[in-house]
Amino acid sequence: MGSPSSASRRQNNLLFLVFIMTLFFYSIPDKIINLCSDQSSVSPSVIPYKSSSNTSSLETLKLDGCFSFDNIDHAAKDFGNMYHFLPAAVLHPKSVSDISNTIKHVFKMGSTSQLTVAARGHSHSLQGQAQAHQGIVINMESLQGPEMQVHTGELPYVDASGSELWIDILHETLKYGLAPKSWTDYLHLTVGGTLSNAGISGQAFKHGPQINNIYQLEVVTGKGEVVTCSENKNADLFYGVLGGLGQFGIITRARISLEPAPKMVKWIRALYDEFSKFSNDQEHLISKNSFDYIEGLVIINRTGLLNNWRSSFNPKDPLQASQFISEGKTLYCLEIAKYFNPNESDAMNQETESLLSELSYIPSTLFLSEVSYVEFLERVHLSEIKLRAKGLWEIPHPWLNLLVPKNKIFEFAQEVFGNILTDSSNGPILIYPVNKSKWDNRTSLITPEEDTFYLVAFLSSAMPSSTGRDGLFHILAQNQRILGFCSSASLGAKQYLPHYSTQEEWQTHFGPKWEVFVLRKSTYDPMAILAPGQRIFRRK
Repeated sequence: MGSPSSASRRQNNLLFLVFIMTLFFYSIPDKIINLCSDQSSVSPSVIPYKSSSNTSSLETLKLDGCFSFDNIDHAAKDFGNMYHFLPAAVLHPKSVSDISNTIKHVFKMGSTSQLTVAARGHSHSLQGQAQAHQGIVINMESLQGPEMQVHTGELPYVDASGSELWIDILHETLKYGLAPKSWTDYLHLTVGGTLSNAGISGQAFKHGPQINNIYQLEVVTGKGEVVTCSENKNADLFYGVLGGLGQFGIITRARISLEPAPKMVKWIRALYDEFSKFSNDQEHLISKNSFDYIEGLVIINRTGLLNNWRSSFNPKDPLQASQFISEGKTLYCLEIAKYFNPNESDAMNQETESLLSELSYIPSTLFLSEVSYVEFLERVHLSEIKLRAKGLWEIPHPWLNLLVPKNKIFEFAQEVFGNILTDSSNGPILIYPVNKSKWDNRTSLITPEEDTFYLVAFLSSAMPSSTGRDGLFHILAQNQRILGFCSSASLGAKQYLPHYSTQEEWQTHFGPKWEVFVLRKSTYDPMAILAPGQRIFRRK
């Protein structure tokens, strides 16, 4: 392949700033200040939906917070920046009872109303999942309640509001020398948002997703009931809500499992030019349970890749690294991390060297770094800051996240990275295996049937107004080609953060779990009031 033009190279470099963005999980609009007061500074880009008798009755509710009915176009936006459904009202709750009373009011209106309710955290949804067309959007960031409470002991945990950001939970628990076990790659997301999906990152092979590390929830159901649930109390609701896409209740509080927090992280990257060697090493590492974080990336035709790494990593062999050429190649990057405390440094380095000696990466591409635990977990936020400064954050993000069975991953890689994506990518492509044994099959999350499967995340960014290969239309068509191949080849892949347009497609997605999913919906949200943006059920 020939060298890309300098303009194309600059554009690729900008897109690659999202190099380590993940999961699973997802835009942060500017915080909205005091939305219950005058909002004349907001200029809606969509004609507001005028209140009817359905919405005017909301003004009669006695709340600690309040409703907004005008200048609410912010509630029709999300990170995906592809779907914009304007609500009729936005609730700014100050208490859980505000949420409960609002849903209870809508529920009691019965079939005379078409109002629906969607919980909106930091709005990192991709296809309008946190939107409610002509309905009510709950601004979860307004929710006030008991402060975080950290409990130390043999089984430490933190009680936190569903509206808390994971980054704030990190900082609070670190005061006690503790931290959650499982993360998303990006921590500026709400607890309720990630637990309604799964919460996946490089720790999932070891601890499972975030939904596997929850002891208890407080949930407001589609009837407006406030229910405390756990493995031993209201267990059906507990497991239904975890990974339940917001269909059975709004998470207002969670009890999250903690572990002793490390001070430092040994952060390592290395490249492969053969997918089989790359995937074999990843599977070997997760079977040994030796590192604390294991991810990977597919890198297509990147110019000056290793030079870009030098800002955060040190090459093991600087001379060989300077001679490595990444341009015109499809490469696979292993990204791993080992947690440690300063007094454990020598032992950690010896163990790491021993583990690395078992791997088959290209020797000249080994890069290492030592950073604080917080710096490692905040790595994607630093990319966000750079992208915002360049105007590359609030643009369309047609992401596609798949879970692919281990026995089909090579066939998947051959077709997708060999035929569909050949010249470049429009953002990072994450790929790494996890052990299903660490995932609780009682939750609503749907995964492939095989014991080991891969997360493959195409985290694309579309350039506004472009009609070329970096435009929205091209990327969406490319996603459809990937999905079409998965279907025609019967790979048994499942979408993570799924998006379908018909109930038949949803039924296929859930498979044998569909009947349980429908039964839970009829039990906890019989009028189909909650989370209309998922497009699974119609309002009754």
